[in-house]
Amino acid sequence: MAEDTSSPMDRFCGSTFWNATETWYTNDPDFTPCFEQTALVWTPCAFYWAFVIFDFYYLKASLDRNIPWNKLNVSKALVNLGLLVITALDLIMALVKKGGDSELPLYDLDVWGPIIKFATFLLVFIFIPLNRKYGVQTTGCQFIFWFLLTVLSIPRCRTEVRLDAERQKILNSQQPSEQDFSWEEYQFVSFFIFFTFTSIMLILNCFADGMPRQTKYQRGENEIPELSASFLSRITYQWFDKMALKGYRNPLEEKDLWDLRPQDSCSEVMPIFAHHWNQNVRKNYKNKARVEPKAQFSNGNVTFENPHGEKNGRKKGMASIMPPIYKSFGGVFLFGALMKLFTDTLTFAQPQVLSLIISFVEAQEAEPEWKGILYAVLLFVLAAAQTFILGQYFHRMFIVGLRIRTALINAIYRKALRISNSTKKESTVGEIVNLMAVDAQRFMELTTYLNMIWSAPLQIGLALYFLWQQLGPSVLAGLAVMIILIPVNGVIASRIKTYQIRQMKYKDERVKLMNEVLSGIKVLKLYAWEPSFEKQVLDIRDKEIATLRSTAYLNAGTSFLWSCAPFLVSLVTFATYVLTSEANQLSVEKVLVSIALFDLMKLPLTILPMLSVDIAETQVSVNRINKFLNSEELDPNSVLHDSSKPHPMSIENGEFSWGDEITLRNINIEVKKSSLVALVGTVGSGKSSVVQAFLGEMEKLAGVVNTVGKLAYVPQQAWIQNATVRDNILFGQTYDRKRYNKVIDACALRADIDILSAGDLTEIGEKGINLSGGQKQRISLARAVYSDADLYLLDDPLSAVDAHVGKHIFEEVIGPKGMLARKSRVLVTHGVTFLPQVDSIYVMKMGEISESGTFDQLVKNKGAFADFIIQHLQEGNEEEEELNQIKRQISSTGDVPELLGTVEKAIKLARTESLSDSISVTSADSLMGRGGSLRRRTKRQDSHDSVASAASLKKKQEVEGKLIETEKSQTGGVEFAVYKHYIKSVGIFLSVATLVLNFVFQAFQIGSNLWLTQWANDQNVANDTGLRDMYLGVYGAFGFGQVLSKYLSGLALAIGGLHCSMNVFNKLLNTGLKWPMELFDTTPLGRILSRYSKDVDTVDSVLPAITVQLLNTCFGVLATIVVISLSTPIFLAVIVPIAFLYYFAQRFYVATSRQLMRLESVSRSPIYSHFSETVTGASTIRAYNVGDRFIEESDAKVDKNQVCKYPSVIANRWLAIRLEMVGNLIILFASLFAVLGGQTNPGLVGLSVSYALQVTQTLNWLVRMSSDIETNIVSVERIKEYGETKQEAPWELEQDKNKPKNWPQEGHVEFQNFQVRYREGLDLVLRGVSFNIKGGEKVGIVGRTGAGKSSLTLALFRIIEAAGGRISIDGVDIASMGLHMLRSRLTIIPQDPVLFSGSLRINLDPFEIKTDDEIWKALELSHLKSFVKSLAAGLNHEIAEGGENLSVGQRQLVCLARALLRKTKVLVLDEATAAVDLETDDLIQKTIRTEFKECTVLTIAHRLNTILDSDKVIVLDKGQITEFASPTELLDNPKSAFYSMAKDANLV
Repeated sequence: MAEDTSSPMDRFCGSTFWNATETWYTNDPDFTPCFEQTALVWTPCAFYWAFVIFDFYYLKASLDRNIPWNKLNVSKALVNLGLLVITALDLIMALVKKGGDSELPLYDLDVWGPIIKFATFLLVFIFIPLNRKYGVQTTGCQFIFWFLLTVLSIPRCRTEVRLDAERQKILNSQQPSEQDFSWEEYQFVSFFIFFTFTSIMLILNCFADGMPRQTKYQRGENEIPELSASFLSRITYQWFDKMALKGYRNPLEEKDLWDLRPQDSCSEVMPIFAHHWNQNVRKNYKNKARVEPKAQFSNGNVTFENPHGEKNGRKKGMASIMPPIYKSFGGVFLFGALMKLFTDTLTFAQPQVLSLIISFVEAQEAEPEWKGILYAVLLFVLAAAQTFILGQYFHRMFIVGLRIRTALINAIYRKALRISNSTKKESTVGEIVNLMAVDAQRFMELTTYLNMIWSAPLQIGLALYFLWQQLGPSVLAGLAVMIILIPVNGVIASRIKTYQIRQMKYKDERVKLMNEVLSGIKVLKLYAWEPSFEKQVLDIRDKEIATLRSTAYLNAGTSFLWSCAPFLVSLVTFATYVLTSEANQLSVEKVLVSIALFDLMKLPLTILPMLSVDIAETQVSVNRINKFLNSEELDPNSVLHDSSKPHPMSIENGEFSWGDEITLRNINIEVKKSSLVALVGTVGSGKSSVVQAFLGEMEKLAGVVNTVGKLAYVPQQAWIQNATVRDNILFGQTYDRKRYNKVIDACALRADIDILSAGDLTEIGEKGINLSGGQKQRISLARAVYSDADLYLLDDPLSAVDAHVGKHIFEEVIGPKGMLARKSRVLVTHGVTFLPQVDSIYVMKMGEISESGTFDQLVKNKGAFADFIIQHLQEGNEEEEELNQIKRQISSTGDVPELLGTVEKAIKLARTESLSDSISVTSADSLMGRGGSLRRRTKRQDSHDSVASAASLKKKQEVEGKLIETEKSQTGGVEFAVYKHYIKSVGIFLSVATLVLNFVFQAFQIGSNLWLTQWANDQNVANDTGLRDMYLGVYGAFGFGQVLSKYLSGLALAIGGLHCSMNVFNKLLNTGLKWPMELFDTTPLGRILSRYSKDVDTVDSVLPAITVQLLNTCFGVLATIVVISLSTPIFLAVIVPIAFLYYFAQRFYVATSRQLMRLESVSRSPIYSHFSETVTGASTIRAYNVGDRFIEESDAKVDKNQVCKYPSVIANRWLAIRLEMVGNLIILFASLFAVLGGQTNPGLVGLSVSYALQVTQTLNWLVRMSSDIETNIVSVERIKEYGETKQEAPWELEQDKNKPKNWPQEGHVEFQNFQVRYREGLDLVLRGVSFNIKGGEKVGIVGRTGAGKSSLTLALFRIIEAAGGRISIDGVDIASMGLHMLRSRLTIIPQDPVLFSGSLRINLDPFEIKTDDEIWKALELSHLKSFVKSLAAGLNHEIAEGGENLSVGQRQLVCLARALLRKTKVLVLDEATAAVDLETDDLIQKTIRTEFKECTVLTIAHRLNTILDSDKVIVLDKGQITEFASPTELLDNPKSAFYSMAKDANLV
């Protein structure tokens, strides 16, 4: 035979492998049988062998096991078996029928063909039971394998059918034939059986297998369908249809959402990240002593190592979060990168096909029509493949982003529970929360684009390569332009970055200040200080706007550069090309393919600089997070738990500091088992610090601290969670009704709980906003008592409660007969009363222990303690029976006459002045009986235990007890009014200008492209250089028009955006500060803050950016439709149905996506509020050792947020796939019509196809942007809503100006039948109160908690407005004047001393109207002068957020100084002396008596001496005045409630 000249493949088959005349140059194309049996079968096989590794990976990664046998997998196995049998049969038949002695030669193909198929089918077959065993429900590789195999077998079907027909012809013809057709017949039958089976396999692979029996995580009703969706459903996101439909029909709610995929939950993500983080931390230490096992989820908690390490580990540098992130999430990321590479290659195949289409149209007559159709379909297939792969790519990237965010948020949370105090000082709560809210979020946003780092240069390189083929070296001219633009852009980008860092700084400052303003809003209102703080905020905002302005201009510059770049490049390139040589003529193909390639370069070139900015920003975030995660932690070993020591709590030779100078030195304390130890001393002597030292909160410089057993801790300032009263007390323990009721009664909380609207199920606002100081303190104590620990650290728990309640609590809880009698207790106290009953006393002075011992020993010593007692007793602050007790105690020690004398005097004093506000007047007799103790109150417990009534109550209570309104996430579309509001804020003129300019820009662009094709079509250009130059010149002019219109539109938008930012924020701030107090009580701080941070940020930087892109894409789509319709008018017929498809996808998507975004943002705030709550209460959480529980709560909140986030990511993909398919249809029709429509102008055809190629992306962006606008405009909506809420009365009124400067001159206060309630719909708290106070009178107000004492003062300041009646001061009705007029003329010393960060001076005089002398005078009178003098900065001493760097007592004194500076005629004291020790209390009282002699003073009384010398006493009960007279008068009348209270205290 002559076939030996042929290729090895020909020899292998025994027939021709490739025959071009048969396949290509013909009107009836076909492949050769050899090609069909080798290439077309082996391609799918090769694919499967190449990618089978993924199938193995999925087996390994699967979290489930054991899918039961079912119809599907059994049929798969059977059909696969059938295929194996038929392939084996092929081989056997070939060996039998061919070769050897038969006349048919046996070729290699006959042996190897079946063997290769058999091996592949076997491999597939093995995976059927494997996938079943490992719970893999669907596999992509197999689906693609069967798909390819089926599709590529179709040409052979045609061939076999034709051959069969020919055989039939020969057999039917009359000539007797020698030929034996049995082998061919066999092949025919065997092939069709094979083809049927592969088709069945393809169909079977479209479905997913059944549910696995064993799963690592519970798979609930609500599990996400994705887990059991088939491969086909996954790549088309068809499993999401249900949700899209549901969301379209009615707004989605939380219950409609699916559970989280287990692999994305904290419990899967965290251990991996923690493991890599710990490895990384260990690498940073030179001594690799500790090698730890992989981080596990031991009882659900992940340990992170401390990068600060042991003190001995020499640190190489900061441990960075980047390596652990690569290692933990790099795998998925790499897989994504692989997909990206694939799509990039596909992208560049498109211009090649485009050039084929153009040459096809040019040579229309010569070419057969099927080629045109083939090209059109090929273009469609390329685009579709790209769509599906990109969909998966983005999906993968988003998942990585989500996981990184989860990991970072949790790492930050766990770290925040362990940071040391010096770290805490460096950053405020707001800044730490920002790490979570902003920086971790930024990571998530970057991951999608990160691959562009390598992909963009690759795309540019490919584009240049193909361009070189079209235009030769002229490309370099264009490239030069691009390269010149890059550094220009780099410079701009770096400028933008510096501005952005600056803006971040201002934003942090602004949010921090707003946080303080909102936390202390009550004080600001009472002092009428809002304008000062509003000005401070606006000052920061102005700086922020200035940086925003610079950024906006620069951004306009960049976007201008980049939109003109492609044009400039093509202009320069074409000009160079035609001008370098006469021979260089532009042909249509050259022009359009080049333009298409330049367009492909446009995206990577635009993205590179943006990406560099993003990466720089993320770098800033990484540094911030690194700094935080590497910051110093509390040393877990500073407190030992050595049970061999004799006492459960001890400090030996301790020396401690708060991070700077030494605070405590020479501390030696021993607490014996079951003993009660008291710490006493003046304000700032270091009592609380000792408690902190026991907790391990302080930095231990020397000595040994030892505690053995479970701790409970009551901080000086109670930390209350935003939860119900009961949850606050249980603090994570189980509810035991009997014990709980015992604790409630012992802590005197029963009466308070009765008052609350829903009993102990009442929700407490953030920071316990709706409780009084005493209630918070008692709840905090109840939490400790309920926790049933071994060791108790009580940091002044009795300071905020009334004397009687204090006594009750001491007896029932702390004292030798109390609930804690068997525990070891350390009590910090200011009161002397209880000291005789404690086992030992330590006296603190200046951070050292000056003496210690029992009460008797210390009294005998006549040292610091004796002075302390004498000083204390002189204030006459104690009840008589207690003094008698102290007297007995002292006289028994003998030999201390001067002390005894003091006690005698104090007793005389006490007889005359006893009075108490702890018992409500009407119930005094019934409760107190004659016994004087509150112990009988326990009788009431029985009624509380009746369960039946409790159940019916419970429902009602839960409804009533909600204080914090749940955040409304609005449903349905955003009203048009919001857009109108936004456009108005931007400015009508600027808005219109932007639109017009964008329109002009597009017109120029289309014009320039049409002009180019005109030029390329013009045959005369070749001979006429003049004509050529004319074309070039006009082309340049078009370009100039583009550049100009683009620049102006960018500028208009930038200016408009700034306008809007300023308007929106100023209005928000202005109205926000004018909210009535009730709104602040019912809206959590975090929610208001998010308006000022997140929503304002959206308006500042997100909305303008989206608007630019929206306009660009919108006009881009219009341009495409115009161009395609110009070239092929028939296209307009297809546009209508396509537009419908598009519209539906868009509506479905927007409805669902918007609601998902809203749900997501609502579920995001709890993460942050919970976090800031944790940071505030970190020491309590550590003391109780419940960190793990809080970490779990945080994880649950993050997971819940992911539950809302994940579907919205999917919604994006779901839409993208559908829209891009719509775009791909546009490509298909545009190219089909161009090929079939007989259009003869190749230029127009090429232009319309190249526009169609871009439309996919543009369509996608259009929907994305329009829905982004919708989701982000929600910020404007929320700000607008806050701006339109109810306002308090106006601050200033015209008629105020007529009032004298020194009004009120007399300070005469009158209440007339005054009624008030806290909020609409609540009961009255004051029910018709009338009394008259003359100017200069001193009045005490008493009554039980909840009797309405505070409401009286709040009403005086119009913090709550009257519901009836009136209050007048100096005869003027206070309701008739501006709030500031009123509030600035009254003075209050509030219950909680609130300070703001800033200088001491700003805290005393925010309007800066007082002179230094006046301020020093006030400081002197408030006994702070020596303290302030001792500070380096004096009056400019920076006060930390919330006044953290002053003791509570000092803060109270600062408040006194404020009052002294204002010196108005009316002074209100609200339980002001609660947190101060007795010395300071005495000082305050003296100051008030002397300095406010002329003024009217209203005192809400706590201790007897505070109101003893007052002129009148008001006794309030249940919102009514029961008695109003002078104390002596009331004591003379045995029937008065006042008298009975005095009597109960054994005073009369």
